[in-house]
Amino acid sequence: MPEPRGIDNVFVDVADLDDGVAWYERVAGLRVKLRTPDMAVLEVGGDVAGVVLVRSESVTPARLWFEVVDAAAVAAELSTVTFPIPTGLTTRITDPWGNEIGFTDYTLRPELARP
Repeated sequence: MPEPRGIDNVFVDVADLDDGVAWYERVAGLRVKLRTPDMAVLEVGGDVAGVVLVRSESVTPARLWFEVVDAAAVAAELSTVTFPIPTGLTTRITDPWGNEIGFTDYTLRPELARP
């Protein structure tokens, strides 16, 4: 039986890789750490794992959520609304390919937040 040690990479389909990289840099604050003609690995918080944008003619929408310090501040910047969850607040936005991107904070459960 496998014993997972953490999440490796998360793969997200986009129809246009250049537009996808630009959107995730602008909206999610991610930066490219590796790029090929058909994919781009975006760094998330200095982790080895990342978000891998994959050029695809047939996009299967995904749901991808990031931990942030202050979801209300992110919501204000993105002109989205927040809603409460058991750990704090969250907000979400959909990218141009139908992928749902969420930003969650741990203001109600700070002991669970990353340092």
